[in-house]
Amino acid sequence: MATKQSRFQKALDVIETLPSDQQVDLMAVVRRRLAEHRRDEIAASIREAKVDYRAAKVRKGTVADLMRDLRS
Repeated sequence: MATKQSRFQKALDVIETLPSDQQVDLMAVVRRRLAEHRRDEIAASIREAKVDYRAAKVRKGTVADLMRDLRS
C-alpha cells in the first residue's frame, strides 16, 4: 500500500502531465469541491448547534460573560 506522501507525489506527477489549461480547470474543480465540503461541514455544525440549543445545552451571555467564565 502506498504511503500518503507517495500517493500525493503520484497525483502531482499525473497533474504535471496535463496541459496547462487542464491543470487550471482541475484547480477550479478542486477549489469548488473543497468549498462545497466546507459548506457541508458548516451546515452540519449548525444543525448540531440547533439541536443543542433546543435541548438547552448551550449558555447565553455577552462576550464579557464568556471572558469571565474563561478566567474562572
